[in-house]
Amino acid sequence: MLTLLPSCLLALVLGSYFTWQQLAEMHGNLVGRGQLIVQQLAPLAAPALAQNYHNRLQRIANRVLDQTDIRAVSFLDSELGTIVHAGPSLNGPLPPQDPTQLTMVRDNSATHLLMPVLGYHQNLASGSNDRDDHLLGWIALEISHHNALLQGYRNLLASLLLILSVLLVSAFLALRVGRSISDPLRRIQQGVSQLRDGHLETRLPSLRSHELDELAAGINRMAEVMQHAQEEMQNSIDQATEDVRQNLETIEIQNIELDMARREALEASRIKSEFLANMSHEIRTPLNGIIGFTNLLQKCELTPRQHDYLNTIQKSADSLLDIINEILDFSKIEAGKLVLEHTPFNLRELIQDTLTILAPAAHAKHLELVSLIYRDTPLALNGDPQRLRQVLTNLISNAIKFTNEGTIAVRAMVEDIGEEFAQLRISVHDTGIGLSQEDLNALFQAFSQADNSLTRQAGGTGLGLVISKRLIEQMGGEIGVNSVPGEGSEFWIRLSLPLDDHSEDEPPTALHGHRVALLEQHELARQSIQHQLEDCGLEVQPFAELDSLLAGVAAARQEERPVGLAVLGVTSRDTSAEELAQRIADLERLGCKCLVLCPTTEQMFYQEVLPEAQIQLQSKPAHRDKLQAALGELLTPQPTGSQTLGPLGNRAPRLLCVDDNPANLLLVQTLLGDMGAAVTVADSGQAAVEAAQRERFDLIFMDVQMPGMDGRQATRAIRQWEAGQPEQRHTPIIALTAHALANERRALLQSGMDDYMTKPINERQLAQVVHKWTRLHLRSPGAQQVHEVQPASIGHLSVLDSEEGLRLAAGKPDLAADMLSMLLASLDADRQAIHQARRDGDRAALIERVHRLHGATRYCGVPQLRAACQHSETLLKQHAPAADTALDELDAAILRLAGEAKFGA
Repeated sequence: MLTLLPSCLLALVLGSYFTWQQLAEMHGNLVGRGQLIVQQLAPLAAPALAQNYHNRLQRIANRVLDQTDIRAVSFLDSELGTIVHAGPSLNGPLPPQDPTQLTMVRDNSATHLLMPVLGYHQNLASGSNDRDDHLLGWIALEISHHNALLQGYRNLLASLLLILSVLLVSAFLALRVGRSISDPLRRIQQGVSQLRDGHLETRLPSLRSHELDELAAGINRMAEVMQHAQEEMQNSIDQATEDVRQNLETIEIQNIELDMARREALEASRIKSEFLANMSHEIRTPLNGIIGFTNLLQKCELTPRQHDYLNTIQKSADSLLDIINEILDFSKIEAGKLVLEHTPFNLRELIQDTLTILAPAAHAKHLELVSLIYRDTPLALNGDPQRLRQVLTNLISNAIKFTNEGTIAVRAMVEDIGEEFAQLRISVHDTGIGLSQEDLNALFQAFSQADNSLTRQAGGTGLGLVISKRLIEQMGGEIGVNSVPGEGSEFWIRLSLPLDDHSEDEPPTALHGHRVALLEQHELARQSIQHQLEDCGLEVQPFAELDSLLAGVAAARQEERPVGLAVLGVTSRDTSAEELAQRIADLERLGCKCLVLCPTTEQMFYQEVLPEAQIQLQSKPAHRDKLQAALGELLTPQPTGSQTLGPLGNRAPRLLCVDDNPANLLLVQTLLGDMGAAVTVADSGQAAVEAAQRERFDLIFMDVQMPGMDGRQATRAIRQWEAGQPEQRHTPIIALTAHALANERRALLQSGMDDYMTKPINERQLAQVVHKWTRLHLRSPGAQQVHEVQPASIGHLSVLDSEEGLRLAAGKPDLAADMLSMLLASLDADRQAIHQARRDGDRAALIERVHRLHGATRYCGVPQLRAACQHSETLLKQHAPAADTALDELDAAILRLAGEAKFGA
């Protein structure tokens, strides 16, 4: 039906237009006829108007009124006065007056005509051609529109009826044609819907139309193709389903096998972990005895050869322990058993403590260790300080191994910092052999080293860097290296660590504002120490030469800006002990107190020349906390009381040691007893529980693995007994374990133990743990050692000191005589060997022979010969030009001792 709408609109428009056109034409004809009538009346009415023949005018008017559509007619005088009127009265106003022509006005119902009658109209009637424009009167004619409107309405009605009939016929035809098209299309739509719903067997019948039949045939062919494709797809699906079913069965079988393999792997991992724990215990336990008793044996009276043997045993045991630790760490990382801690720590203390531990190895090679921690680097952090220290120790140790001369610098800086985390970069830079590109490619692979040749001297398993890389990656960081062969390497780690809420400790106000003079020839070390002193609140004036420092302190005193402190970084290669003693005396006369920093291997060289060596002498590299404490003590000396060899507390700590291994038990008992503790021993867990119930102890050292009642069970029994004794205080229990697994500590703490120590142990560790948990002090482990006498003036020392020999022999005269006899017996052979090595120019043999003689003198009362040996050995190792003079003094000391021994005999 919508298709008929345009036709209807077009028909209405055209019908309306033609109707309106017809009405307009009718009105035009009507007006034209009126104008013609008026124009014809003018010549007829002109003589009557001129002669006032009213009757004639009335007859003319009546005759005109007989015309169709003429409603009224009037003859008017020149003043528009009515002379004659026929028909109804005129409606509406007259047209405007124009004495020259016809005027008219039209409204909806009629048309009014006003025609002037002039003189020439009269002439027309008489046949005269004269033009006379004299106005005789007016003819007013009113034409009615009624008939025209009625005829127009009739025409409009006829047009509408005709249009309506045509539209009805068109609608009927359109419906018939539309149905003939829509019905087949509806059938096609239904068929397509059925095909869409999956009824592919549906086919369309003939639609009695050539075009639609072709469309239906195409749809039928498409349905056949789709049906065929569906059948093929269904066959493929059935085949694929069968294949999937078979694959699922296979996968299920494989899953069962994988699950069994996984269980076997977990069981193997558990067995491996237990094996690691047991091997750790079984290896560390005898190592503990070896290292401990080696330390004890070194304190006894031994020959130099025996000391060399013990040193070799000590180094070998330490190396074996390091290798075991690396292998165990690597195994833990590979097994995913390594768990990182999250505890607060101070970054500066961690770096400086690590350097302090490794300083002896570096100083033995005359290397300079330097730590540079940038001031904007946050120090209070959270993380695993033990593992970070392990990584730094490995990197620094490698730098020491592969560096023969120069500097090893550890730098720490912040790359990015937020509200909760800080991105740090810590680097270890050395001036060693460097690495080639081939070495760099294999650097972080297990069991590989930079130098894998048969003649390599570094030693180790090659696991250190692999473990370091795994640890840093587990912490969420990265590790890398930059190296130039022959120039050195820079190992760096980049790590993001959480910031700790605790603020960093401020330096004591006692140091603020004081001036300090700093001596250090090494530029990088001088910069490091200067930064640390400035962090303590001191005003630092650096110097590179000792004479310059002395002159600067004297000048400052004259300017009334005295320098009250001096930090002197020296080495025996640059400053002798005698020169240093003289300079310190000069500085003290200027009111400047001195603190000496020297390599760890040269502390004994300077110790005798310092009046207060315990305060005034520290080892390199500088440690800020130690610097701060020593400088504070120099500024405000503490009162010194009588020193004893016993414990520094009010009483000796009462300790219980528990171990099923007699060697380990004897070792711990001996170590603690030598440091002044009252030690009780127990060889089983049950005996430990009985001893704890019988006697009150300040601390209990408990072995973990013991037959019967092990250390954990014994600890739980002691804790249960303490819980039932209200008056019994909590006794700290420290585990002595050789286990190396990460979960061992948690298991020990959960069983009721307070802390743990990993075997092997030494005196310093024992003393620290005892003080930590009891606040009672043990005697210093080295308090009984005899300090060496430095050759400040060898000629003034005694050649033979029987009292010293007796003291070194623990008060045993027979032993002192035997040691001296052995020394004298080998004295001539040693002298000849030294002469031969000097003639051959064999410095290595010369150092070895002097070192052996030096070791022999340390157990005899021969201070002059001992000082000469030490002086010669030091200068030989330093390649000093004065070594020949020192050897001559050594030869003279040997002769003096031999002569005095013969004279005494």
